[in-house]
Amino acid sequence: MQPNPESAAALELALLPVLQDNYVVLLRRGGLAAVVDPAVAEPVIAWLEQRKLTLVAVLQTHHHSDHIGGTPALLRRWPAAEVVASGADRERIPFQTKGVADGDRFSLLGRQVEVLEVPGHTRSHIAFHLPADLGEGAELFCGDTLFAGGCGRLFEGTAAQMHQSLQRLTAFAPTTRVWCAHEYTESNLRWAASEAPQDAAIAARLAVVRQQRARGEVTIPSTVALERATNLFVRSADGAELARLRESKNSYRG
Repeated sequence: MQPNPESAAALELALLPVLQDNYVVLLRRGGLAAVVDPAVAEPVIAWLEQRKLTLVAVLQTHHHSDHIGGTPALLRRWPAAEVVASGADRERIPFQTKGVADGDRFSLLGRQVEVLEVPGHTRSHIAFHLPADLGEGAELFCGDTLFAGGCGRLFEGTAAQMHQSLQRLTAFAPTTRVWCAHEYTESNLRWAASEAPQDAAIAARLAVVRQQRARGEVTIPSTVALERATNLFVRSADGAELARLRESKNSYRG
Protein backbone atom coordinates (compact mmCIF):
# COMPACT_ATOMS: atom_id res chain seq x y z
CA MET A 1 0.00 0.00 0.00
CA GLN A 2 1.78 3.14 -1.25
CA PRO A 3 5.50 3.84 -0.77
CA ASN A 4 7.20 2.50 2.32
CA PRO A 5 8.05 5.26 4.83
CA GLU A 6 11.51 5.57 6.26
CA SER A 7 11.98 2.68 8.66
CA ALA A 8 13.83 4.87 11.17
CA ALA A 9 10.82 7.14 11.75
CA ALA A 10 8.44 6.25 14.56
CA LEU A 11 4.74 5.83 13.88
CA GLU A 12 2.88 8.72 15.50
CA LEU A 13 -0.86 8.86 16.22
CA ALA A 14 -2.95 11.93 16.93
CA LEU A 15 -6.60 12.81 17.48
CA LEU A 16 -8.31 15.65 15.67
CA PRO A 17 -11.65 16.72 17.23
CA VAL A 18 -14.23 17.67 14.59
CA LEU A 19 -17.97 18.42 14.49
CA GLN A 20 -19.63 18.20 17.90
CA ASP A 21 -17.96 15.12 19.36
CA ASN A 22 -16.23 13.22 16.55
CA TYR A 23 -12.58 12.27 16.42
CA VAL A 24 -10.48 11.69 13.33
CA VAL A 25 -7.43 9.53 14.05
CA LEU A 26 -4.32 10.56 12.14
CA LEU A 27 -1.27 8.34 11.67
CA ARG A 28 2.07 9.59 10.37
CA ARG A 29 5.48 8.14 9.74
CA GLY A 30 8.09 10.30 8.09
CA GLY A 31 6.34 12.41 5.47
CA LEU A 32 3.42 10.02 4.92
CA ALA A 33 0.07 9.92 6.68
CA ALA A 34 -3.20 7.99 6.96
CA VAL A 35 -6.52 8.95 8.53
CA VAL A 36 -9.35 6.95 10.08
CA ASP A 37 -12.99 7.98 9.59
CA PRO A 38 -12.62 11.58 8.38
CA ALA A 39 -16.00 13.13 9.11
CA VAL A 40 -15.03 16.39 7.40
CA ALA A 41 -12.12 17.36 5.19
CA GLU A 42 -11.06 20.94 5.89
CA PRO A 43 -9.44 20.52 9.33
CA VAL A 44 -7.81 17.27 8.21
CA ILE A 45 -6.32 18.93 5.13
CA ALA A 46 -5.08 21.83 7.25
CA TRP A 47 -3.49 19.46 9.80
CA LEU A 48 -1.71 17.49 7.09
CA GLU A 49 -0.56 20.49 5.09
CA GLN A 50 0.79 22.29 8.16
CA ARG A 51 3.07 19.30 8.67
CA LYS A 52 3.86 18.88 4.97
CA LEU A 53 2.48 15.34 4.93
CA THR A 54 1.24 13.30 1.99
CA LEU A 55 -1.96 11.36 2.59
CA VAL A 56 -1.58 7.77 1.38
CA ALA A 57 -4.60 6.03 2.93
CA VAL A 58 -8.05 6.53 4.44
CA LEU A 59 -9.49 3.79 6.65
CA GLN A 60 -13.29 3.66 6.89
CA THR A 61 -14.97 1.64 9.63
CA HIS A 62 -18.53 2.13 8.36
CA HIS A 63 -20.70 4.15 6.04
CA HIS A 64 -22.26 6.82 8.29
CA SER A 65 -21.81 10.36 7.01
CA ASP A 66 -19.98 11.50 10.14
CA HIS A 67 -17.27 8.97 9.27
CA ILE A 68 -16.98 9.21 5.48
CA GLY A 69 -18.12 12.78 4.86
CA GLY A 70 -14.64 14.23 4.39
CA THR A 71 -13.20 11.50 2.19
CA PRO A 72 -14.24 12.79 -1.27
CA ALA A 73 -12.56 16.16 -0.64
CA LEU A 74 -9.45 14.43 0.72
CA LEU A 75 -9.27 12.41 -2.50
CA ARG A 76 -9.50 15.56 -4.56
CA ARG A 77 -6.49 16.89 -2.68
CA TRP A 78 -4.57 13.57 -2.66
CA PRO A 79 -6.05 11.51 -5.56
CA ALA A 80 -3.53 8.68 -5.15
CA ALA A 81 -4.65 7.93 -1.59
CA GLU A 82 -6.12 4.47 -1.08
CA VAL A 83 -9.51 4.14 0.61
CA VAL A 84 -9.86 0.93 2.62
CA ALA A 85 -13.43 -0.06 3.52
CA SER A 86 -15.70 -3.06 3.76
CA GLY A 87 -16.09 -4.62 0.34
CA ALA A 88 -19.59 -5.65 1.39
CA ASP A 89 -20.48 -1.97 1.78
CA ARG A 90 -19.29 -0.76 -1.62
CA GLU A 91 -22.74 0.59 -2.48
CA ARG A 92 -22.67 2.88 0.56
CA ILE A 93 -18.93 3.67 0.38
CA PRO A 94 -18.58 3.86 -3.41
CA PHE A 95 -15.23 5.68 -3.45
CA GLN A 96 -13.38 2.83 -1.75
CA THR A 97 -10.39 1.56 -3.71
CA LYS A 98 -9.54 -1.44 -1.52
CA GLY A 99 -12.49 -3.54 -0.40
CA VAL A 100 -11.64 -5.75 2.55
CA ALA A 101 -13.29 -8.49 4.59
CA ASP A 102 -12.79 -10.27 7.89
CA GLY A 103 -9.29 -11.68 8.27
CA ASP A 104 -7.73 -9.63 5.50
CA ARG A 105 -4.29 -8.14 6.20
CA PHE A 106 -2.40 -5.32 4.56
CA SER A 107 0.55 -3.04 5.23
CA LEU A 108 0.12 0.58 6.30
CA LEU A 109 2.97 2.99 7.11
CA GLY A 110 5.28 0.12 7.95
CA ARG A 111 2.76 -1.74 10.13
CA GLN A 112 0.62 -4.78 9.49
CA VAL A 113 -3.13 -4.22 9.75
CA GLU A 114 -5.72 -6.92 10.44
CA VAL A 115 -9.37 -6.41 9.42
CA LEU A 116 -12.18 -7.58 11.71
CA GLU A 117 -15.86 -7.68 10.82
CA VAL A 118 -17.72 -6.34 13.88
CA PRO A 119 -21.44 -5.98 13.01
CA GLY A 120 -23.99 -4.59 15.42
CA HIS A 121 -23.94 -0.84 14.95
CA THR A 122 -24.17 -1.39 11.18
CA ARG A 123 -24.30 -4.63 9.26
CA SER A 124 -20.92 -4.12 7.56
CA HIS A 125 -18.95 -2.36 10.29
CA ILE A 126 -15.27 -3.27 10.37
CA ALA A 127 -12.38 -2.52 12.71
CA PHE A 128 -8.64 -2.29 12.10
CA HIS A 129 -6.09 -3.87 14.46
CA LEU A 130 -2.37 -3.11 14.33
CA PRO A 131 -0.51 -5.80 16.31
CA ALA A 132 2.46 -4.70 18.40
CA ASP A 133 5.61 -4.73 16.32
CA LEU A 134 9.29 -3.89 16.92
CA GLY A 135 8.68 -1.84 20.03
CA GLU A 136 5.54 -0.11 18.74
CA GLY A 137 2.40 -0.93 20.70
CA ALA A 138 -0.83 -2.47 19.45
CA GLU A 139 -3.56 -0.14 18.19
CA LEU A 140 -7.27 -0.74 17.55
CA PHE A 141 -9.50 1.52 15.43
CA CYS A 142 -13.04 0.46 16.24
CA GLY A 143 -15.28 3.24 14.92
CA ASP A 144 -18.68 3.15 16.61
CA THR A 145 -18.73 -0.48 17.78
CA LEU A 146 -16.72 -0.20 20.99
CA PHE A 147 -16.74 3.14 22.80
CA ALA A 148 -14.81 4.10 25.90
CA GLY A 149 -17.21 2.85 28.55
CA GLY A 150 -19.91 1.96 26.03
CA CYS A 151 -20.90 0.59 22.65
CA GLY A 152 -22.73 1.83 19.57
CA ARG A 153 -26.46 1.79 19.09
CA LEU A 154 -27.91 -1.22 17.31
CA PHE A 155 -29.03 0.40 14.06
CA GLU A 156 -28.62 -2.56 11.70
CA GLY A 157 -27.52 -5.47 13.85
CA THR A 158 -28.62 -7.55 16.80
CA ALA A 159 -27.55 -7.54 20.42
CA ALA A 160 -26.04 -10.98 19.89
CA GLN A 161 -23.90 -9.65 17.06
CA MET A 162 -22.78 -6.68 19.13
CA HIS A 163 -21.91 -8.95 22.04
CA GLN A 164 -19.77 -11.13 19.78
CA SER A 165 -18.13 -8.08 18.20
CA LEU A 166 -17.23 -6.59 21.58
CA GLN A 167 -15.75 -9.86 22.73
CA ARG A 168 -13.59 -9.99 19.61
CA LEU A 169 -12.39 -6.43 20.06
CA THR A 170 -11.46 -6.91 23.70
CA ALA A 171 -9.71 -10.25 23.18
CA PHE A 172 -6.52 -8.44 22.18
CA ALA A 173 -3.63 -7.74 24.52
CA PRO A 174 -4.63 -5.66 27.57
CA THR A 175 -2.26 -2.84 26.61
CA THR A 176 -3.82 -2.43 23.14
CA ARG A 177 -4.88 1.17 22.72
CA VAL A 178 -8.54 1.61 21.74
CA TRP A 179 -9.29 4.50 19.38
CA CYS A 180 -13.03 5.05 19.03
CA ALA A 181 -14.63 7.83 17.00
CA HIS A 182 -16.60 9.86 19.55
CA GLU A 183 -16.12 11.63 22.88
CA TYR A 184 -18.90 9.83 24.76
CA THR A 185 -16.83 8.60 27.68
CA GLU A 186 -18.22 10.72 30.49
CA SER A 187 -21.86 10.16 29.56
CA ASN A 188 -21.22 6.44 29.13
CA LEU A 189 -19.64 6.19 32.57
CA ARG A 190 -22.33 8.30 34.25
CA TRP A 191 -24.87 5.80 32.95
CA ALA A 192 -22.69 2.84 33.99
CA ALA A 193 -22.35 4.27 37.52
CA SER A 194 -26.13 4.56 37.76
CA GLU A 195 -26.52 0.98 36.53
CA ALA A 196 -23.82 -0.41 38.86
CA PRO A 197 -23.55 2.06 41.77
CA GLN A 198 -21.38 -0.25 43.89
CA ASP A 199 -18.77 -0.83 41.19
CA ALA A 200 -15.57 0.78 42.46
CA ALA A 201 -13.69 0.49 39.16
CA ILE A 202 -16.40 2.34 37.26
CA ALA A 203 -16.62 5.02 39.94
CA ALA A 204 -12.87 5.54 39.91
CA ARG A 205 -12.72 5.81 36.13
CA LEU A 206 -15.63 8.26 36.08
CA ALA A 207 -13.85 10.48 38.59
CA VAL A 208 -10.73 10.57 36.41
CA VAL A 209 -12.73 11.26 33.24
CA ARG A 210 -14.65 14.10 34.88
CA GLN A 211 -11.35 15.73 35.77
CA GLN A 212 -10.04 15.25 32.25
CA ARG A 213 -13.11 16.82 30.67
CA ALA A 214 -13.09 19.70 33.15
CA ARG A 215 -9.57 20.47 31.92
CA GLY A 216 -10.70 20.24 28.31
CA GLU A 217 -8.74 17.04 27.69
CA VAL A 218 -9.72 14.13 25.44
CA THR A 219 -10.40 10.72 27.00
CA ILE A 220 -9.32 8.69 23.96
CA PRO A 221 -7.51 6.38 23.53
CA SER A 222 -8.69 3.87 26.08
CA THR A 223 -7.15 0.42 26.47
CA VAL A 224 -8.49 -3.10 26.20
CA ALA A 225 -7.70 -3.63 29.90
CA LEU A 226 -9.71 -0.56 30.90
CA GLU A 227 -12.70 -1.62 28.82
CA ARG A 228 -12.65 -5.14 30.23
CA ALA A 229 -12.66 -3.67 33.74
CA THR A 230 -15.22 -0.87 33.41
CA ASN A 231 -17.37 -1.33 30.30
CA LEU A 232 -20.69 -2.98 31.21
CA PHE A 233 -21.37 -3.93 27.59
CA VAL A 234 -18.03 -5.71 27.32
CA ARG A 235 -18.71 -7.42 30.65
CA SER A 236 -22.20 -8.59 29.65
CA ALA A 237 -22.63 -12.36 29.73
CA ASP A 238 -24.55 -12.69 26.45
CA GLY A 239 -26.66 -10.91 23.88
CA ALA A 240 -29.73 -10.85 26.13
CA GLU A 241 -27.90 -8.99 28.87
CA LEU A 242 -26.37 -6.62 26.36
CA ALA A 243 -29.82 -5.91 24.91
CA ARG A 244 -31.12 -4.98 28.36
CA LEU A 245 -28.16 -2.71 28.98
CA ARG A 246 -28.52 -1.09 25.56
CA GLU A 247 -32.18 -0.31 26.24
CA SER A 248 -31.22 1.13 29.62
CA LYS A 249 -28.56 3.34 28.02
CA ASN A 250 -30.92 4.44 25.23
CA SER A 251 -33.42 5.76 27.78
CA TYR A 252 -30.88 7.20 30.24
CA ARG A 253 -31.19 10.96 30.70
CA GLY A 254 -28.78 11.54 33.58
